[in-house]
Amino acid sequence: MDPKALFQITYGLYLLTTRQQGEDNGCIINTVMQIAEEPNRLAVAVSKRNLSCSMLQKTKVFNVSTLTTGADFELFRRFGMQSGRDTDKFAGFTAVCRTENGLYRLTEQTNAYLSGTVVQEVDLGTHILFIAEVTDGEVLTAQAPCTYSYYQSHIKPKPAPVRKKSWVCEVCGYVHEGEELPEGFVCPVCQHGREVFRPADEA
Repeated sequence: MDPKALFQITYGLYLLTTRQQGEDNGCIINTVMQIAEEPNRLAVAVSKRNLSCSMLQKTKVFNVSTLTTGADFELFRRFGMQSGRDTDKFAGFTAVCRTENGLYRLTEQTNAYLSGTVVQEVDLGTHILFIAEVTDGEVLTAQAPCTYSYYQSHIKPKPAPVRKKSWVCEVCGYVHEGEELPEGFVCPVCQHGREVFRPADEA
């Protein structure tokens, strides 16, 4: 199977925010969809590797901020390429405010937010699918939402030209030089495994 076929599915990009025992956390996700209207229900998929996933399982409350085409790579680096287990992602970050549920939402680089309360969980292996009741939401700007394709084409830095045999991470653009990727190799920037790396001449 050609894994790039999956890249043709249309994805948006979102900042999911959670809070547990006074600690805030957030992560970038690409799966948020409305699945019912009366009552309003969202489906939100979160990787089990993310601290936000375990926090959400315990607290059942979240916000999602829809990212726009004006989002910069620093936002993705901060919330998508480091772990809340190792760092406070919100340290020094001021482009947020709290909503009625007490969680952060973005005030910049976003065009809307939604608040949700989890009513059901489905274990999908690598991810948990959260089914949630929509409790609040607001349109903030008219700027176009950022798709995964737009991120790849316009926001993610392009790898520098390389002469040696190299491998490029298709998530964050990190370049690893070497004839082969070691067994169990993990990207030092975004923490994804070797399955997301492609030879530089193909990427």
